[in-house]
Amino acid sequence: MAVPSWLERLRAAGKTALVQDGKRKIHYLFEDGKEMAEEYDIKTGQLISRKWREKNTLGGTGKWQVEVGEPTSPLLGALESELITESSSNPIFMRKDTLSSFQWRIRNLPYPKEVYSVSVEEEQRCCVIRTTNKKYYKKFSIPDLDRYHLPLDAAALSFTHANNTLIITYRKPKEILAAEEQLQKELKKIKAANSGDGDCKTQ
Repeated sequence: MAVPSWLERLRAAGKTALVQDGKRKIHYLFEDGKEMAEEYDIKTGQLISRKWREKNTLGGTGKWQVEVGEPTSPLLGALESELITESSSNPIFMRKDTLSSFQWRIRNLPYPKEVYSVSVEEEQRCCVIRTTNKKYYKKFSIPDLDRYHLPLDAAALSFTHANNTLIITYRKPKEILAAEEQLQKELKKIKAANSGDGDCKTQ
């Protein structure tokens, strides 16, 4: 059974934890040099953000890539990104999970709900958003399902539209819910440094 393999990678990774501003922040360092940083709400255990970073071709540290949570502001960075900024009216695609579902929000989509269709492409292992007015098209994958080698299920997918935002929900399969529960138990065992304590403690 393939499910434990991703959990095993998480268990084997070097982990540091920090408790700050009501969040538990976990940093993972994998054997291949990749890094993952997650933030959880301490009270609910809800995942707030997940970012990835890997070495670039020259061996230097690459930029963080956001998988879950608010996208990084283009204003935080080099001068050129301040000169060429995206229009604030462009659609903004971000993932914001709940405890029981993966969820994506696309802001700045003013069209009514009946314009959109969201489907699963099983062969390509992705979801596709289409609009009948041809104004928006987006393909996106669900990395969590890929990591656990689980199939996509069209019945788990639903969407709604409110306040110019398209909200797409994919119900988490029981295998992922069980794995997340196990992981939460393990993360709570890591001795966390409190903000201002200096260096994080490593497991």
